[in-house]
Amino acid sequence: MSKIVVLGAGMVGKAIAIDLSHNHHVTSADIDEKSLKFLKENYNIETIPINLMEEEKITRLVSGFDLVISAVPGFMGYDVVRTVIEAGKNIVDISFMPEDYMDLNAMAASKGVTAITDCGVAPGMPNLIAGYLNELMEIESLEYVVGGLPKVKIYPFNYKAPFSPVDVIEEYTRPARFVEMGQQMTKPAMSEPELLHFDHVGTLEAFFTDGLRSLLKNLPHIPNMKEKTLRYPGHIHLIQALKTAGFFDKDPITINNTAIRPIDFTSKILINDWKQDPHEHDFTVMRITVKGQMDGHSKTIVYDLYDEFDEKAKMASMARTTGFTATAHAELILQGRFSGKGVFPPELIGMDADSFDFIMDYLEERNVIYQTLEM
Repeated sequence: MSKIVVLGAGMVGKAIAIDLSHNHHVTSADIDEKSLKFLKENYNIETIPINLMEEEKITRLVSGFDLVISAVPGFMGYDVVRTVIEAGKNIVDISFMPEDYMDLNAMAASKGVTAITDCGVAPGMPNLIAGYLNELMEIESLEYVVGGLPKVKIYPFNYKAPFSPVDVIEEYTRPARFVEMGQQMTKPAMSEPELLHFDHVGTLEAFFTDGLRSLLKNLPHIPNMKEKTLRYPGHIHLIQALKTAGFFDKDPITINNTAIRPIDFTSKILINDWKQDPHEHDFTVMRITVKGQMDGHSKTIVYDLYDEFDEKAKMASMARTTGFTATAHAELILQGRFSGKGVFPPELIGMDADSFDFIMDYLEERNVIYQTLEM
């Protein structure tokens, strides 16, 4: 049994710790003692209260573990991954960090560290699938849409966040990169909305966000790539209004002699409205469409995911689909199935068929199933 520490005990961090605790010695570390108490009282998981903003504490913490999993908010992600790599520890990371984690590749390689990044449901699984199919066909187009939503819509946002609101806001504000006819282009996040229909769900609204990330560098030969986020129709109009009014601005303003960033104020307000109750039913929907040439013929391959709240385990769908993707990649490292040194986003993992099959089987065992349609 390996010794694993999970940094972050939010909804997804808890799912990661719980899943791995069945076969490993797991410790959960977070500043939120309520979350730690839940894990310690209900599962075979050790807990350590710690402020993960303090890098020197992380260095000391990870020294006694075989593997680190980072489930911290995106704005902390890069510093945490860098600190763990500097400590010479293997790491799996799910944070939606704004920085380019490939800048850490040389350091990880020199330290003999395996770091798998962007290892959630998305980014994550579309990357893995793209890497796998890239070895089988000449991809001409890669598109995916994805969203995690509450089953019951509550006015006005019709949305609940399994992640920190500041990470969701980052999705809504970071310019979206895509590729069209071989040219990388950028559009504002939330642009080009379109209505799409999904079985089990109905009509959802898709809009540009910056989800391609490392695919732009590692699969640059694909001439057409785009990613969109899914929400209930109408949600994005409210978000655009907040953005236009300045609620997401990062430059401080002064109120009663106190400087405050509007984005911090907004996140604090929204955290209550968007907070997903532990027993609140949700679902995750994703469609990945890959078109290209295989064996001299045109081929379209579609991967569809529809996943719901696990009533038996009382676990949110977004926590399951994100967390189990991370734990699948963790097991690749722990079982010695993948031992490359450096930073590896999932598309580089997916290029190995055995690793791809292992992850898909691992997810299916946990009832996270990607239905495949070939045309």
